[in-house]
Amino acid sequence: MSTAPDVVITGLGATTPLGGDVASTWRAALAGESGARTLDNDWATTYEIPVSFAAQLKVAPAEVLPRPEIKRMDPSAQYAIIATREAWADAGSPEVDPERLGAVVSSGIGGIWTTLDAWDTLREKGARRVLPMTVPMLMPNSPAAYVELELGARAGAHALVSACASGAEAIGYAVEMIRTGRADVVVAGGTEAAIHPMPLAAFAASRTLSTRNDDPAGASRPYDVQRDGFVLGEGAGIVVLESAEHAAARGARVYARLAGVGLSSDGYHMTSPEPSGRGQTSAMRQALQGAGVSPSDVVHVNAHATSTVVGDLIEARSVRDVLGAAADQVALSATKSMTGHLLGGAGALETIFTVLALVDRSAPPTINVTEPDPDLVVDLVRDTPRPLPSGQVAAINNSFGFGGHNVALVVTSV
Repeated sequence: MSTAPDVVITGLGATTPLGGDVASTWRAALAGESGARTLDNDWATTYEIPVSFAAQLKVAPAEVLPRPEIKRMDPSAQYAIIATREAWADAGSPEVDPERLGAVVSSGIGGIWTTLDAWDTLREKGARRVLPMTVPMLMPNSPAAYVELELGARAGAHALVSACASGAEAIGYAVEMIRTGRADVVVAGGTEAAIHPMPLAAFAASRTLSTRNDDPAGASRPYDVQRDGFVLGEGAGIVVLESAEHAAARGARVYARLAGVGLSSDGYHMTSPEPSGRGQTSAMRQALQGAGVSPSDVVHVNAHATSTVVGDLIEARSVRDVLGAAADQVALSATKSMTGHLLGGAGALETIFTVLALVDRSAPPTINVTEPDPDLVVDLVRDTPRPLPSGQVAAINNSFGFGGHNVALVVTSV
């Protein structure tokens, strides 16, 4: 009886509010920098939006991509292509049979800029002025399709949508493509480009955004008693996954193993997490079991931790429930305090952070926590990075989304 192949990570790519690539993003994260800034526009006053800041990309796509590419892609696809090119080059541009190469790139919201721009054009200028490429640009699978076309992938191109868990679920699906023998190499991750007045207004109406307009850099404060919501972010994270056999055969540099995937749903509420955290604990336990990892092996958790009043503590209790006494040895980081919330791109970027934490043996800090919630039951890494132990260790990346979607990924060192 054959066993499923091990899956390893051989390439990383990103464009984020902290940097235009993985190296600059990771340096900024370890330095505890914030990517949140006051928006250089009049949206707040024009549309009476109560939030005037967000975490925009550090490096604009126009500085990286040629104009013809920008014109035919929604920003969400632009970000995905930028991150994909970095990840593919970082993996050594592997030679792989196109029939054995896949792409799984997700977005929680999709081509919102293209959709609303086309609607404005239709209303103001008529149907003849709507661009012929509008539908291919606004489709939620557009980033996945562009990545597939970029690499000539034929094993399958997919775009799973599970709100803020989308990027992590895409990576989980890519792992299954390799384990089930559909592919040897899969490029996977998430992207989001939703810093637009309509999503800002909508999130503000749901009272999920921070309104600290006078202090954008200090607005995202997971687990702090004064937390008041998340900061909307944008960007993309992409990883190259391979079967361990394929990576070894070509002498690839391996960052880590993507060892376990856990998926669940709450069956509870459209926007609120289930109070007991049962779905979150289920996802984490599945991921640990699938990875063959015990709680005592876990040294780090990159928490979903968006900085909402209710959600942060539910996750903290869930981590404690899953790890038990071993939670006392775990360094938990909430990196959205720096990047803002990339929605569908969050789980992918935070997978990259989780991988690099194991590679560099350094858990990134959580910033802006001046008064930790007294009900916090985990060991939060605050302000400065924390060294992680040597040896064979594991880390968990959590991603949860509106609709009750829960994804946990377990990464192990090599």
